[in-house]
Amino acid sequence: MGYAGNLDPSYIVPSTIATSLNKKNTKFESHDMDYYIGDEATNYQKTHQISYILKGGQIEDWEGIEKYWHKSIYSYLRCEPEEHRFILTEPPLNTPENREQMAEIMFETFGVKGLFIGVQATLALYSQVADQRNRGQRVDPSSLTGLVVDSGDGVTHVFPVADGFVIGSCVKHIPLAGRDITKFVLGMLRERKEPMPSEDALDIARTVKEKYGYVCGDIVKELKKFDKKDLREDGCYYLSNKFKKLVHKPSNGGKSVEIDVGYERFLGPEMFFHPEFIHPDWRTPIDEVIDDAIQSCPMDYRRQ
Repeated sequence: MGYAGNLDPSYIVPSTIATSLNKKNTKFESHDMDYYIGDEATNYQKTHQISYILKGGQIEDWEGIEKYWHKSIYSYLRCEPEEHRFILTEPPLNTPENREQMAEIMFETFGVKGLFIGVQATLALYSQVADQRNRGQRVDPSSLTGLVVDSGDGVTHVFPVADGFVIGSCVKHIPLAGRDITKFVLGMLRERKEPMPSEDALDIARTVKEKYGYVCGDIVKELKKFDKKDLREDGCYYLSNKFKKLVHKPSNGGKSVEIDVGYERFLGPEMFFHPEFIHPDWRTPIDEVIDDAIQSCPMDYRRQ
């Protein structure tokens, strides 16, 4: 989330919410602020109920999204919604009913001055064109035709876009995303019995994914690089510098712990190219999905 005119988001807040266990069955009121969103929510696992607002890119919890927007507007953006216009993004093939409910909350609950709801893929191409113009580059008229891979926390989509419009019949869905990588990394860290505080384990796995994760060109060669041992001048062998160390300070204020980060750096993202690692029913690698999306487009747009 952020402000119009900025090149980068002002805040990155995952769609996670922690609500009080004592109030989970009561109706949300604007003055009830006993809930937390994003990374802050994971710090209250013992006293609050943790839930995900989105499922497969679609809004699953409408009361939760209202709380999320309330906290975003008043605590993060710190603005009066009645004085500003807002842009919200939506997944491809979003239903008219969902779009109507989004607008209803924004207008009736927050009283926003104006609202635009756009598909992420189209907005991504518009952003690219705007960036090119800001740099003084010549913008090709076909710049709003392209293919966008949008991988969020819960789902990944491949969008073909023609002249600024998503080709809905060619959109491809991949049931793998950031959350799956985080869980995979967490499983590897636990398997090695790294000294992680249980309340911080998910946050540590997410940090490893975001700070140290990368996509390798050849998984076999990468494994050899990690397993390679070099001989020091004192005659001792030491591990490859591919291994990293993460120093984590527990949220409860205890002593800092040191965590070894190894193969999960590249094995996590590798699930997009070898989904059989983690998903029993999905075996199509992302490069094949992208090619399938392009080949399903009208002939005139395939080379653009």
